[in-house]
Amino acid sequence: MITTTGLTKVYRSGDREVTALDGVDLHVREGEVYGVIGQSGAGKSTLIRCVNLLERPTSGTVTVAGQELTSLAGKGQRANAALRAARSHIGMVFQHFNLLSSRTVQDNIELPLEILKVDRRERSRKALELLDLVGLADKARAYPAQLSGGQKQRVGIARALAGDPKVLLSDEATSALDPETTRSILQLLRDLNRQLGLTVLLITHEMDVVKTICDSAALMKNGRVVEQGTVSELLATPGSELARELFPVGGEPSGPDRTVVDVTFHGEAATRPVISELSRTYNVDISILGAAMDTVGGKQIGRMRIELPGRFEENVVPIGFLREQGLQVDVADETAGPAATAPDGALVKEGAK
Repeated sequence: MITTTGLTKVYRSGDREVTALDGVDLHVREGEVYGVIGQSGAGKSTLIRCVNLLERPTSGTVTVAGQELTSLAGKGQRANAALRAARSHIGMVFQHFNLLSSRTVQDNIELPLEILKVDRRERSRKALELLDLVGLADKARAYPAQLSGGQKQRVGIARALAGDPKVLLSDEATSALDPETTRSILQLLRDLNRQLGLTVLLITHEMDVVKTICDSAALMKNGRVVEQGTVSELLATPGSELARELFPVGGEPSGPDRTVVDVTFHGEAATRPVISELSRTYNVDISILGAAMDTVGGKQIGRMRIELPGRFEENVVPIGFLREQGLQVDVADETAGPAATAPDGALVKEGAK
């Protein structure tokens, strides 16, 4: 549904250049909720604004619903008209709502329909229908100043849906909201995704957003996508940085000659007493150094850092047992260097024994 290829955006000011996007390849499948996560300055906002060409990419292509938008930009009146038509099927939800204070809630929702020259009766019908959809049927005549932050964002979402978009873009839509309101807005986005078949591309710096509603995710750093895939695939990928960020676990070895193992639980293994089975089967004392458990996409997923007595060579069999149970096992040495893969497939950092 959304594909970017080699997407680059360079800002120039005098002799200075800043590369906000550096060859971004992204593929968002139809009907999924896709999250792009990263710290401030990673390029997330520039990326989402390039998807609907609010920002013109320096190079690369953007294709939405089979139409290459970048081929339409700046190539005559007819091409620009085609670009405007394509944009009408892409809804955008902003961080700070961007509502017009002088207009009522209903009038704010009708604004994009006015631009599309939809007649007054149809505009009114559509706006009221959308207000009901986002749970604000009683706020049609209210003004933005009379609404809470969560209600304002619901109006913003309703306005984004006015043109019956196939794609909904969300630019940090929950970062200005309190945790409870954030959860309600995320649930609304998920409900709209399911009810309307919307493809949702959202950017965020909050890992909880990804865990709550995203089917797939990408991690951005310094204008590049450094990791992407479905959330379940990422959690099953050895050494996944995004998996570590989603489910952070810590804990230092209690002493020398100990093997520290990060175990990722997903699928049926998440509900089985695998660690106690390991302890009983091999008569080994296991210390739990840290753990994180949550529900992602309706499935229980978690990570646990455990400590096994003895060096790595002495724990090959217990580690193999964990893998046989369908678990992802990464062997870590907190004092060593970059990660490396051991011959048996375990992720071990350079210098680990």
